[in-house]
Amino acid sequence: MSDQSLCFLPATDLAAMIRRKEISCEELMKVHLDQIDRINPMVNAIVTLLPDQAMQGARAADRSIARAHAVGPLHGLPVAHKDLMLTKGIRTTFGSPIFKDFVPDQDGLIVERLRAAGAITVGKTNTPEFGAGSQTFNPVFGTTKNPYDLTKTCGGSSGGASVALACGMIAIGDGSDLGGSLRNPASFCNIAGFRPSVGRVPNWPVLNAFYALSVVGPMARTVQDLALTLSVIAGPDGRAPLSIAEPGSIFTRALTRNFKGTKVAWGSNLGAFDVDHNVTDVLDKHRHVLEDVGCEVDEAHPDFRDADEIFQVLRAYAFETNYGHLLTSHRGQMKETVIWNIEAGQRLTGSEVARAETKRTELYHRMCAFMEEYEYVVLPVVQVAPFDITQEYVTHINGRKMETYIDWMRSCYYITVTGCPAISVPCGFTAEGLPVGLQIVGRPQQDFAVLQLAYAFQEQMPSWKRKPALFNGLT
Repeated sequence: MSDQSLCFLPATDLAAMIRRKEISCEELMKVHLDQIDRINPMVNAIVTLLPDQAMQGARAADRSIARAHAVGPLHGLPVAHKDLMLTKGIRTTFGSPIFKDFVPDQDGLIVERLRAAGAITVGKTNTPEFGAGSQTFNPVFGTTKNPYDLTKTCGGSSGGASVALACGMIAIGDGSDLGGSLRNPASFCNIAGFRPSVGRVPNWPVLNAFYALSVVGPMARTVQDLALTLSVIAGPDGRAPLSIAEPGSIFTRALTRNFKGTKVAWGSNLGAFDVDHNVTDVLDKHRHVLEDVGCEVDEAHPDFRDADEIFQVLRAYAFETNYGHLLTSHRGQMKETVIWNIEAGQRLTGSEVARAETKRTELYHRMCAFMEEYEYVVLPVVQVAPFDITQEYVTHINGRKMETYIDWMRSCYYITVTGCPAISVPCGFTAEGLPVGLQIVGRPQQDFAVLQLAYAFQEQMPSWKRKPALFNGLT
């Protein structure tokens, strides 16, 4: 097997090869570092690289195996962490010049768990400033390119992780999701990104531990790899009061399932937003896959009225909470969209927040009632295909103007406000060769069920195996 092929093997296979001693951790790490040296200059996905530290970690991992020590499920696998995640002793910039030299003295909880399971950190992946917007660029590291077309965006805000995975530079990845940041870049880069239920993967440290929109979660090339990663990063933690009590071990179960008679609601646009025909053409073409695996698919969707108001208010509230204290002293170092979102939060009244929370509760109950009949809702991940890398955000869809820098992400953030788990799974390519993802949404806290349908879909769809265009002609 070539080094290139090895880099694209599923993490589940790589972990098994290490346990069987078919490859050493040092050999595997060298292959991935060589891939990074070769490919990363073209795409700018990994922005802080630690080759010496990674190789030392790999050699230590091999010593553990040689001494017959117990090893974790991710033992020896290369991982890079989103540059919003705290990493002890490793620069964490949040994509902001304010923090370009910041080195934390602690790990975020998700980083703790990945390392405890044996994953080895190779560096940090690029993100837009403070994770704001689904286009990965910032003044510290520049822009991350889509490997399927270097003139297009990779999405965001977990764009660096998506590209690193799509290019075989890491085995597994992590990210965060407020309005679609685990799902959007996965769709744009032909990988899988999973937004778990709030509390499934505890998030710490945070300024507001009771905030119920933002989550952290896994990214990978396959659904099986998502489940493997979730098995170690999910589970309760006392520092995160919204933690779900179920252990991560529930994700070690078999993903196979009989879907005969399972009711699925096909919501092309949830009756509420525009979707570009390049996206709908791909999704409609592969709708039959759900029927092929046994599902009964109906055109239907829940009532999503008030979703815009809910999300815009609670997002603005979060920006004021997290970054409002920086605005006075560092305004000149912040991008305009971040300033706009913070100031929107500063203008909020108590009654506006109360109304948004009340309406969110009503929407949640409408969603639950709808999903008593339908186990899944399926819809586009993103309303457009990957767009020009020089464009900061989408301004029009089907001739309709987008009023803010996030309006084009309604297909993701409408799902965010329900609290339901959702996944982006590869669904094919546009006529121009750009990836399109399918979003599968499950019932509240039924994260494993979402993975099961995504796995069944993946197994019928070979498009997830298609490597990025930049590899054409490379040897």
